[in-house]
Amino acid sequence: MTNARDARQWARNALRGIGNSLYTPFSGPDGDDIDWDAYRTLVRHCVGTLGHPMLWVTSGVAEFWSLTIAERKKLLEIAIDEARSIDPGVVVQSCTAAMSAKDCLELTQHAEQAGADIVYLQTPMMELHGGEGVLNFFRYIADRTDIALGMFNSPSSGYVLSAQESARIVEEVPAVCATKEGAFRPHQSRMLHELAPDLVIWECDTTVYRAGWLRSGIVGPAQLGTTGYLSETAEKRVLSQYWDLVWNDKLVEAMDFAKESGIDQFELDIRGWFTRYPGRPDYFTHWGGAFKYAASVVGLPIGSYPESRPPQAALPEQARVDIRAAYRRFGLIGA
Repeated sequence: MTNARDARQWARNALRGIGNSLYTPFSGPDGDDIDWDAYRTLVRHCVGTLGHPMLWVTSGVAEFWSLTIAERKKLLEIAIDEARSIDPGVVVQSCTAAMSAKDCLELTQHAEQAGADIVYLQTPMMELHGGEGVLNFFRYIADRTDIALGMFNSPSSGYVLSAQESARIVEEVPAVCATKEGAFRPHQSRMLHELAPDLVIWECDTTVYRAGWLRSGIVGPAQLGTTGYLSETAEKRVLSQYWDLVWNDKLVEAMDFAKESGIDQFELDIRGWFTRYPGRPDYFTHWGGAFKYAASVVGLPIGSYPESRPPQAALPEQARVDIRAAYRRFGLIGA
């Protein structure tokens, strides 16, 4: 863990490689319980089997909005213990987003005490006075903690920060050292880099990496929070090979590899089931049931309750058909 004062220097060196956003394997009636053994297996798979250097814990894929504070604390503690028993240098990123600043503070202070490396605050989801409200939220947390902070600018919050609003947060809160830009607005990420050049930016529109933005220093050499473990197996490490090419500035080779290996086609074949609910097509979501079904297809344990906790909808059969077909075409499972 680094302190707030040294956060930006630390981030430039430490935030590298694939950072896996972990799902929560539920069990019991309506998913009221958590399958802790399945969760430990997931952590060991990401860090040990796949050798990925970063974890992203209790965020959207984990369905943080459905977890109690006690559950979120335990999920982080297990991730730290399991991951660092395999790789002491693994970077553990904890999302402490919550509906109240007090709950967020409690989770952030716990993450600091438990040994997380950095905490990400998603743009708050409650009634919010725009960028000023987000800045006040960050100030409240930063004034009471001493840990590196990151922004998580996601449309699932209902409010997306502009580049200018994010840059003001960076200027006024020294602990803020990184951001996951999840709104698929590359022009805003480019502007944010101009306004806050010390900030490590992960742009979820990954086409910018093929355009040489890493070489230009606009984005950093990391996937801060994705589900890389759903796009490769120990036997077929295609995603790691692809990003190694990108991070080594072999962009033509990377683009050829993405096409020939099936990575590009796989993203199309998934048909947006991870982040789109057909009943609300204009809304970006994290459909936990879809992520977990994909995990089950590649042989990962997901607990005895495979859906999201209420109130999210159950995954329809068409989604299962499409997801399994995508994996079969990609070659990660057999016929």
